[in-house]
Amino acid sequence: MKVALIHEWLSTYAGSERVLEAMIHLYPEADLFAVVDVLPEAERPFLQGKTPKTTFIQKLPFARAKFRHYLPLMPLAIEQLDLSGYDLILSSHHAVAKGAITGPNQLHVSYVHSPMRYAWDLQHQYLRESGLDRGIKSGITRYLLHRLRLWDQASANRVDHFVSNSDFIKKRIWRCYRREATVIHPPVNVSRFEARAQREDFYLAASRMVPYKRMDLIVEAFSQTPHRKLIVIGDGPEMAKIRKLAGSNVTLLGYQGDAVLKDHLEKAKAFVFAAEEDFGILPVEAQAAGAPVIAFGKGGVLETVSPLNTPENQTPTGLFFKEQTVESLLEALDRFEAAESQFSASEIRAHAEKFSTERFLKAYSAFVKSKVEEFWPDREVS
Repeated sequence: MKVALIHEWLSTYAGSERVLEAMIHLYPEADLFAVVDVLPEAERPFLQGKTPKTTFIQKLPFARAKFRHYLPLMPLAIEQLDLSGYDLILSSHHAVAKGAITGPNQLHVSYVHSPMRYAWDLQHQYLRESGLDRGIKSGITRYLLHRLRLWDQASANRVDHFVSNSDFIKKRIWRCYRREATVIHPPVNVSRFEARAQREDFYLAASRMVPYKRMDLIVEAFSQTPHRKLIVIGDGPEMAKIRKLAGSNVTLLGYQGDAVLKDHLEKAKAFVFAAEEDFGILPVEAQAAGAPVIAFGKGGVLETVSPLNTPENQTPTGLFFKEQTVESLLEALDRFEAAESQFSASEIRAHAEKFSTERFLKAYSAFVKSKVEEFWPDREVS
């Protein structure tokens, strides 16, 4: 059986690439396809020696630095991939990957990180944050997003089975495509973390400095309570704004490598997270390191963090704040400090094991195998 793996674009090693890495591990003989490949050499090991076959966008002017500007062409590009020689197509989708054209004798299983956020329910937020909420450019962008939505919905019919990374995204798939999905949480390398019982007296926040991550909210809240120490790891377009908000009790480390992030997750008294994420790998990594999570109570964290006052048979691993406001976060910090003794680093770590890489490999391979056996009763993928 010939297997094709399809990924959107290869530009960095982040959450969706960890899923692709696991797919390659499960299907090492598969061929890899991508719209564009601009991955730095230092970040290529997860491809396990594979060189992806790319689309015509790879050869367009300035594609290496500006490939996202070609988003309106990506539906056309993904449809030009010749997959006619493959039996099983496995796509890793957050933009156009699921839109590859397949035939009636091919099985297509799509793992969805999210439908195009910027074309669906987050369109207005995207336009505001990009400065495209008014004017001629706004009108053109809105029209292009409208066309992308039509294509995105129509191309959902090319997928035989959807897998979502969370129940949150399962609901978004139903809203956008009117298709059911099976939830298989993405792989998190929890084994690389150590849950230290002795924690240091600081809170940690880590993220890219982009608007929806709401790092400004976290920094402002801590700056208003100078008796609390906050360490922030990350960099991005909002760094200058966040520097202006930071009080003397807030330390901004900028971008740091995995070793520094791991060390701080293992030492922090708690990890603070203010974004509404589809899944959220960092909160799971924090729990793998034994750190309680104080998170905005929407999105994927509702599935990965077990809050205080859960049923007796569940271990609390964090707590939620209801609104993305300074006041709501400060109230959550007060609740955490009043109940800090109820959190156990070892029990928090045990909870995080539910999202391990090994668990993903077992669940995803079993799902694909079952669908292959339904489609071809006399064939299977080992």
